Amino acid sequence: MERMWLLLLLTVRVLAGSAQFNGYNCDANLHSRFPAERDISVYCGVQAITMKINFCTVLFSGYSETDLALNGRHGDSHCRGFINNNTFPAVVIFIINLSTLEGCGNNLVVSTVPGVSTYGNASSVQIGNISGYIDTPDPPTIISYLPGLLYKFSCSYPLEYLVNNTQLASSSAAISVRENNGTFVSTLNLLLYNDSTYKEQLIIPSIGLPLKTKVFAAVEATNLDGRWNVLMDYCYTTPSGNPNDGIRYDLFLSCDKDPQTTVIENGRSQQGRFSFEVFRFVKHKNQKMSTVFLHCVTKLCRADDCPLLMPICGHRERRDAGRRTTWSPQSTSGNAVLSAGPIITRSEETPTNNSQLGSLGQPPFQLNSITSALISGMVILGVMSFFLLLCSLALLHRKEPTSLVLNGIRNPVFE
Repeated sequence: MERMWLLLLLTVRVLAGSAQFNGYNCDANLHSRFPAERDISVYCGVQAITMKINFCTVLFSGYSETDLALNGRHGDSHCRGFINNNTFPAVVIFIINLSTLEGCGNNLVVSTVPGVSTYGNASSVQIGNISGYIDTPDPPTIISYLPGLLYKFSCSYPLEYLVNNTQLASSSAAISVRENNGTFVSTLNLLLYNDSTYKEQLIIPSIGLPLKTKVFAAVEATNLDGRWNVLMDYCYTTPSGNPNDGIRYDLFLSCDKDPQTTVIENGRSQQGRFSFEVFRFVKHKNQKMSTVFLHCVTKLCRADDCPLLMPICGHRERRDAGRRTTWSPQSTSGNAVLSAGPIITRSEETPTNNSQLGSLGQPPFQLNSITSALISGMVILGVMSFFLLLCSLALLHRKEPTSLVLNGIRNPVFE
């Protein structure tokens, strides 16, 4: 009787939870609570901002998906989300395209981040911070027994990327050089190209570049006197457009060079060229795409003096060392930091099966004849060993009663 009451109680609880969550992919034991900070996930993507809200706790609070809207725009259907019941738990998804980010009242604040002042850089980067909230409407009554729901989000991007997020942005820097007869200003640009011909600028597909794609970069000068050359001191990458980002990866610095980076030309003409293979930053491991921004600390040097400014690497001796003299202010210009990006790479860490990793039309895994023979032999050997073990146990079992009858006392009842 007690078991029947227990089963009846469990059945009532299950039915009550199912009715409360209306058949959505929720667990009454886990989601019978009000929303918390962990119930919203924000993904700052390369083309859109995506928010996912735990819909189960929204239902428990007494609301539906139509009650949630961006920045209080409850009367605009374009500012509402949609339900995805194919995940656990069920979620409400909001998507903000970067091309129309202010459509539902999202807030954009622009701030300026200074350059690398240690190297005398006078350039700066503008960062755009996009923020907003998702909430439920206030009731028309004076009081309410339902909690008001509020979810906040925020993402930061380089302003150049927000202005035109479909193309690569490239910064330029003006450098003044003093000559004996006056001062002239030259403009430096950092540009990315598809191949070693340096004719077609890099075009990134919407799905991003595959990892290890080779990209060709060039620092080019305009309005530069023929007696001056371009010298790249070092180049590095960051996951954001901020040159001062705490996370950075050096491509080349003095004699240290990334193995996948090749310096093609530096200090010999009015342009510097190098190539490198694209990668992803580990911090983007939960994202389908990764953003890589390229930065180069560059200066101008006199054509005769540039070779003497190049680093001494390995056991190579400096040529023309005897001709080197003390540098004067007119020998080089100041440093400037040039930036380009974002270079969007797609992550390869999506779950795949062997057939997707292999070539088309080929089976995911094949056994050769030697491997098949070894496996077959091991299986046969295991079966024979098991059979011999059973036979041994059977023989031992048969010997035990016989020994008792011969050595023991016979029962007179059996006579």
